[in-house]
Amino acid sequence: MDVNLLIQMLIAAILGTAIYTIIGIVPGTDETAVIAPITLAIVLAGVEPIVVLTFYMAAVIAHKLTDSVPVAVAGIPGGVMATPMVEHALVLKKYGQSETSIKKMMSGSVIGTLVSVPVSLLLASVLVPFAERINEYANPILFAGAVLLALLSTNRWLSLIIIIPFALLIQGLRHLYWDLGIVPEDKNVFISFFLGITIGPVIVTLLDLLSKERRKQLIRHHHKEIILKKSAKEKGFPNPFKILTKKEVGMSSIASLAGTITFMFSAVGVTTLVGELFSKQEKEPVKRSSLAISCMEALANATYIAGSLIPLIALGFPLSSVALGPANPLFNAPPVFTLDHNLHHILSFTDFLWAIFIGVGISLFFTYVIIIKYANEICAFVFKWIPHEAILGLFVALVFLLAFMDAGWLNIAGVLLIGIVSGTLSRYGVNFGVQFMVLYSAPWLVSVLAG
Repeated sequence: MDVNLLIQMLIAAILGTAIYTIIGIVPGTDETAVIAPITLAIVLAGVEPIVVLTFYMAAVIAHKLTDSVPVAVAGIPGGVMATPMVEHALVLKKYGQSETSIKKMMSGSVIGTLVSVPVSLLLASVLVPFAERINEYANPILFAGAVLLALLSTNRWLSLIIIIPFALLIQGLRHLYWDLGIVPEDKNVFISFFLGITIGPVIVTLLDLLSKERRKQLIRHHHKEIILKKSAKEKGFPNPFKILTKKEVGMSSIASLAGTITFMFSAVGVTTLVGELFSKQEKEPVKRSSLAISCMEALANATYIAGSLIPLIALGFPLSSVALGPANPLFNAPPVFTLDHNLHHILSFTDFLWAIFIGVGISLFFTYVIIIKYANEICAFVFKWIPHEAILGLFVALVFLLAFMDAGWLNIAGVLLIGIVSGTLSRYGVNFGVQFMVLYSAPWLVSVLAG
């Protein structure tokens, strides 16, 4: 390993850890919306592939560790993956155990990471011999995945119905750009459409504010008062195996294994389903909620790690909701990465190991220790000085900038259109995984329909 490259990897891991330790605590920062654009910008900046992967792994671990902190402190999820834990965190808060809630969640994250990384590497190694065969059927598999995720969505019938119309919208815009000469016919506009989907809910919410009638219907709240209780400082290194009970360690490990194996499915759906299933055996409210948040946090980390690493190492194309979401720039970021030339093709297995261990190791150690020791102080700083709107505004601006770079001014309108459609569909219960898989399979699906 080249010393200069190693130094770059260490810097990338530290930056990813620092940035997403703060962003993860900001309420409402969806994982895809905040991780994918920055990862994409780093890829397009020409950073070494192994350094990009190191940054991504550190960012994911830091965000997954910290997005549960505002849940425990204020009952507000940091990201989408933390939403299933709100009910149980509020139970612990009701009994005056917010500090315990934070420690249990953080420790569950550590268990999930320690289980998922080796199991993901093992599963990826098992799938490598079948990669070419799977790649041959990549488009039908992605289409089948869209159908499967549609059936698992909140609104399954709408999710199924929109698959073909959404594919037509995507391909229609691409053909419009080709016919107008905005982009050459050998270029497939992808990145900006992908980002349009990620910011869809934000776009629709902003447009709601432009409607007088809609504004009247919105519920008004008074300023929310958040009380942060001072807690005793943790002395020494906080041991997750001592913070969790033996039962919580065991169940969190099993949940992590389940989340790793089911990497293809919706991360939120699996977290909710398995977490609730495992915690039902406890009847006492505090014990049940402690077990639930430990398992859910472990599972959330495991699904994100497995959903990123297994398709990346074994296949080279995104075959999970996570790979289609926050990890997508590692697979497809033209002109740097394409489905025929990305990290899967560039890095050796040893390179993957270096990037994973440096990114995960630094982020896991520093974020875990810092959050356990200074969770209240960090929350107070974020809630007071970092507005949720400012973070989202930054990412929306970045998306429109990349849309302009992708296909000029007209593409900003195209991305806005996709954002409106995507955000509306999401509001009606259509899984983001369905939309991302349609985005990938759209060329093949439309060509099949056209005969």
